[in-house]
Amino acid sequence: MMDPWQECMDYCLGVTKEAGKMIRDAVQREISIMQKSSPVDLVTETDQKVEELIISSIKKTYPSHSFIGEESVAAGASSVLTDNPTWIIDPIDGTTNFVHRFPFVSVSIGFTVNKQIEFGIVYSCIEDKMYTARKGKGAFCNGAPIKVSRQQDITKSLVLTEMGFKKDPEHFRIMMANMESLLTIPVHGIRAPGSAAVNMCLVACGAADAYYHMGIHCWDMAGGAAIITEAGGVIMDVTGGTFDLMSRRLIAASSRSIARCIAKKIQQLPCGRDDVEN
Repeated sequence: MMDPWQECMDYCLGVTKEAGKMIRDAVQREISIMQKSSPVDLVTETDQKVEELIISSIKKTYPSHSFIGEESVAAGASSVLTDNPTWIIDPIDGTTNFVHRFPFVSVSIGFTVNKQIEFGIVYSCIEDKMYTARKGKGAFCNGAPIKVSRQQDITKSLVLTEMGFKKDPEHFRIMMANMESLLTIPVHGIRAPGSAAVNMCLVACGAADAYYHMGIHCWDMAGGAAIITEAGGVIMDVTGGTFDLMSRRLIAASSRSIARCIAKKIQQLPCGRDDVEN
């Protein structure tokens, strides 16, 4: 029997490659930068053009499907996830990296049906690494199978997170305290590549052992969540509970023991939900 969601994934791969080429071309030109919610929350014309390309291309073939896109939501579109087949799109995950031409920049697309992730695609387009995962069929990078490190010992782990501007001094204190808490376990180190989707893929291919973050969005997580899971990794809430795509927080790890250890060590940051309308 034909797998309709595999057909969607195959179609999406072509669109993603086209989007990646648009980003690579833009890196060679002057980048027009705009500000969203804060001096470090940036958007570029390329973000908007890439999202328009992806959504318009997919809509032509799948007009009944739903979409949640970072730039569409910023412009006022809904981010409530329904049972309808839904494309969750981050046109440029790592916009600050893109602005500075720091090479971890990705197109991230997750596809859900009945609120469950069916496949994920993350294209680290400057590196030309295409990460893919279809539910129940494994995870791949440029067509080669990938697996997590399966590291069980937190003291032998390399951990990824992100550091950024926090307007609230208490939020800043918690962010720094969480890193201190992990470094003094000790872990081998903490890295911050600057793209949530790439971070998850680095865990999925065994280059890092865990990634935690609070304050990101469903479009940052959807593609990478599929890849982590299919690579044999674990993804959970920062409390140690079940992962919730709309919760704006996650721990992704090579093993449940490492994920649980991080959950016990870090303090939570209030970050709201993506599926609560303003």
